[in-house]
Amino acid sequence: MTSIFEEKLRKLKKPMPMSRHFASNTLHPDSMSPQKIQQYQLDSLKEILKRSYDQNEFYRAKMEEAGFSPKEFKKLEDIQKIPFLNKDELRGNPYILLTCDKEDVALVQVSTGTTGGEEIYMLYTWNDYYLHDLAPRYPKLFPIDPPDVCLNGLPYEMSAAGLAFHKTFMEGCNATVIPAGKGGAYSTPAKTLKMIKDLEPNVIITSPSWAIMLAEEAKKQDFDFTSLELKAVYLTGEGCSPAFRRRVEKIFGATANFFYGSLECGVLGIECDDHSGYHLTEAHVYMEIVDPTSGEVLEPGEIGEIVITSMLRYDAPILRFRTGDLGYIETDPCECGVTLPKFHLRGRVRDQIKYNGTSFSPFYLEEFLMSQPEVGNWYEFVIDPIEDNEEIHVRCELAEGVTPSTDLADELASKMEYSTGIPFSFEFVKELPRPTGKTIRVVHK
Repeated sequence: MTSIFEEKLRKLKKPMPMSRHFASNTLHPDSMSPQKIQQYQLDSLKEILKRSYDQNEFYRAKMEEAGFSPKEFKKLEDIQKIPFLNKDELRGNPYILLTCDKEDVALVQVSTGTTGGEEIYMLYTWNDYYLHDLAPRYPKLFPIDPPDVCLNGLPYEMSAAGLAFHKTFMEGCNATVIPAGKGGAYSTPAKTLKMIKDLEPNVIITSPSWAIMLAEEAKKQDFDFTSLELKAVYLTGEGCSPAFRRRVEKIFGATANFFYGSLECGVLGIECDDHSGYHLTEAHVYMEIVDPTSGEVLEPGEIGEIVITSMLRYDAPILRFRTGDLGYIETDPCECGVTLPKFHLRGRVRDQIKYNGTSFSPFYLEEFLMSQPEVGNWYEFVIDPIEDNEEIHVRCELAEGVTPSTDLADELASKMEYSTGIPFSFEFVKELPRPTGKTIRVVHK
């Protein structure tokens, strides 16, 4: 029996590179050789660059200003000749990337606003959103199949996350999806927990902070998440440290893997069970690491800003988009057997914490903070965004049953300084406000 996607592929006037490489589903990208993936990327980029130049004034002007023609694109490294795309160019310009007619647009999604500024809109045709995006699968990294029941605890409104995973679970994996949402009008922790009790999902995807809020509700109702015998937990939408992830795994009694993506770029990386970095979803994106200041492309192992080019968006292409996230690419093969290379995240450029002339990822500091059993699950790093900090101030809740004291604050500060080399101070609060959107861990004075 052929799928709806294979039927659509046959009706395309000109088969896309994606269809030539992935339509048969005989070999998935997480098992393909690097040579096969690179050939696919080269074929796809040739098509995307031609469409961008021929059918989009914005991209054509950028390429001409840089003295670049799609005919010059002979190898993957030639993409470095194309100018960067940044968020400010997209803000308030919904149709700026289209290479098709407006009437072909099937879906519009908007940024969450966590980075400030005007909204960014991403537009999709049916082909780009369903046909192209769902053709490549990663069954070793994302082993979701019937009869899995997947609780989708991500926002559906004003966010790409909920709907994107809904599509992937239901149409891409043929699994059952429970659209629980995350903090909307009806998707309260109490309501979500009721659905969990009644429907007994074996897969949960949500953000790290919402996982903790569900755990707090479960404690109120005397419900044990380990009774579900979960197959997998996926954490996305926010970053967190391995130590925070271990807290989530203990609560849910299951392995929790990170899933990294964005509104503009879609899926970028998926962790394997080894928890040693994200596997780069090369069927969906081409990644570069560049110096945030100079824009120079860096070598593997060097930390810089993540720049993404989409392999599957033909009708609203994403070419060399500066994500504002920091990371580095690793070339060593993973012991899990997945052939896709790995990369490591180091947080957002704007969230880096400065001390004594050096920038630190909040995830790096959180790793040591969450390793202290006296500290609860909610905290904030309070910093001065202009001047280097003499110390980093931590405002946090304490774990259940721990009594606040000056001695404890001094003890925790001493442990943190010993682990990181940075002076800390601690302020204990009874309860921090629970987030309604993405959790903000770095608070600027």
